[in-house]
Amino acid sequence: MNIKQLEVLRTLLATGSTVASAKAMGLSQSGVSRTLQQLESDLSITIFVRDKGRLIPTPEATVLGRDAQNVLLAIERMSGHAEDLRNGAAGPEIVRIGLPSSMWENFAPAMLIDYVRDFPGVRIETFFETTTAITKLVEERVIDLGFLRIEGETGPSIAIDTVASGESVCVVPENHPLAELPEINITHLRNVPLILIGRQRPNRMALDQAFKRAGVKQMVKIETHTNSSACSYVAHGLGVTIISSFYANLYRHLPVVHRPFVPRATQEFGLVRAAGVPLSIAAQALSGALKKQIQLSQREQ
Repeated sequence: MNIKQLEVLRTLLATGSTVASAKAMGLSQSGVSRTLQQLESDLSITIFVRDKGRLIPTPEATVLGRDAQNVLLAIERMSGHAEDLRNGAAGPEIVRIGLPSSMWENFAPAMLIDYVRDFPGVRIETFFETTTAITKLVEERVIDLGFLRIEGETGPSIAIDTVASGESVCVVPENHPLAELPEINITHLRNVPLILIGRQRPNRMALDQAFKRAGVKQMVKIETHTNSSACSYVAHGLGVTIISSFYANLYRHLPVVHRPFVPRATQEFGLVRAAGVPLSIAAQALSGALKKQIQLSQREQ
């Protein structure tokens, strides 16, 4: 027994003839007759009595017709639900994503503007955390996916897709004397107030070592823990900072400029999820929205 047989049964009961049923279903009359015969054979029961070219439904036909209608309605509901999942009208109750703290102000809202319109049935929960915290949240499956700076090896429970990169830049107020330089090196920062982030993090430790090798003592004015706050402090004339161009590009609306920093260093950023766990359609779409916003934010202006 198959879906086509059920559709033929439903249509025969509605039209009362193989000719009308064939026309309604876009089949040949002989095709309708063969399908009906096969259904009766599969069920080992007579559904219609043939009388002078007419089909007369048996009492059993009414019962089986109701069953066929229920099955076909369930299939149609399932097809409709699948379509809703594809186009975002329905989906998992919630999709959770982890982002670096510096991405809450402008990046995250821009990422979600189109997404919430396209997926009205999905609720989004955003977590703004450090790389270590985001990794742990993914490992424990608290969040579906996360975006982070790649620092060293990840465990086997994490799948990572590199989606962006950056290089170290020095961010300075737009009217600062250093803004006139094509690039900035460590000696240029002698006696310049610094705003530094990521104490005890690998990249910060490498920066500290670079200053020591150059024989330049850091004049640290402010220690902070987000790229966004560092750029804001720079915009208010409190000093200069050294961060990845990826983050500097998110704050080009501020009255600051960034210049390549020497010694040069590069950074990679990735999208992470639990290994071996497929993302829902809604989570895949959110991943796509994230990648799209990354491209827009890093575009040359």
